[in-house]
Amino acid sequence: MENGDVPENANEHCPGTLSESAGKADSCQGCPNQQACATAPKGPDPDLVAIAERMATVKHKILVLSGKGGVGKSTISAQLSFALAALDFQVGLLDIDICGPSIPKMLGLEGQEIHQSNLGWSPVYVESNLGVMSIGFMLPNPDEAVIWRGPRKNGLIKQFLKDVYWGELDVLVVDAPPGTSDEHISIVQCLQATGLDGAIIVTTPQQVSLIDVRKEVSFCKKVGVPVLGVVENMSGLAQPLSDFRFTKITEAGEQNDVTEWVLQYMRDKAPELLNLIASSEVFDSSGGGAAKMCREMGVPFLGKVPLDPQLCRAAEEGRSCFVDGQCTASAPALRSIIEKLLQNQGLSQMAMENRA
Repeated sequence: MENGDVPENANEHCPGTLSESAGKADSCQGCPNQQACATAPKGPDPDLVAIAERMATVKHKILVLSGKGGVGKSTISAQLSFALAALDFQVGLLDIDICGPSIPKMLGLEGQEIHQSNLGWSPVYVESNLGVMSIGFMLPNPDEAVIWRGPRKNGLIKQFLKDVYWGELDVLVVDAPPGTSDEHISIVQCLQATGLDGAIIVTTPQQVSLIDVRKEVSFCKKVGVPVLGVVENMSGLAQPLSDFRFTKITEAGEQNDVTEWVLQYMRDKAPELLNLIASSEVFDSSGGGAAKMCREMGVPFLGKVPLDPQLCRAAEEGRSCFVDGQCTASAPALRSIIEKLLQNQGLSQMAMENRA
């Protein structure tokens, strides 16, 4: 829907699906939506009033989207939340990936449960200033599949928005599932009236991912969600040379591990090599990658994050990539992207005030 309550395939002079005359006006005759509009509940959604009241204490709301799965969207959401919390922001991370909730694991919160108070559902806290909400906390068995149709998914998203008591938040990060379907329409419709800052879109460099990301950008433009920027994740493999395993393949095809010999040789002959980061292309980026797509579609490009095994390990272990100095290839790239985001959203001054 382009105008919120007017279907794209509606007749000319459509009164809108929320109008009392929906499905009954003269202009509705012959419209493919006539019967659905005539029988649907009329008037504004009462849940939106409750959502607006709950979201009134949240200063900034940012969606993290992707055109396809497996591009590292949840990793970006988790590390963005860790970074903002480290800047002393009050941060909430809402996981609306109903069928694939990975945020509890990436925040180190597996096995936690939601508690209810007289104020509503309480988020599960990583730190005192980083709270998380996900359907993953509600499943009795982490291996259990969530097999829900759209209306039930939308109902849970509304419940998360109106029943979770976040308190005063500087930033709410919303980790959405891939695509442009029910969950995305629902979260946009629920948050737009409350001051939705916009969306970060995550992709990988190859064309098969960028094709889907173009659709995601188009979705944002169509529903009026500003694109805060695109992140190119997994932009080549990068890790310290000393972390590689080295193999020598014999004429018979056998693989012999010569890692220790190579490392000892470098220690003896060229120790300065041990401090280098080695990079290689994993996906074909000959088409220009996300940067070219952003120029063509007129949206900001936030930067590239390499495929870093240490970042993958941090995500698996549910910890920040910024604190232990292990993510030498990815942490600087992520930090640069977050600094751009802070500048664009006017959060940098707030961060300085928090640290003062």
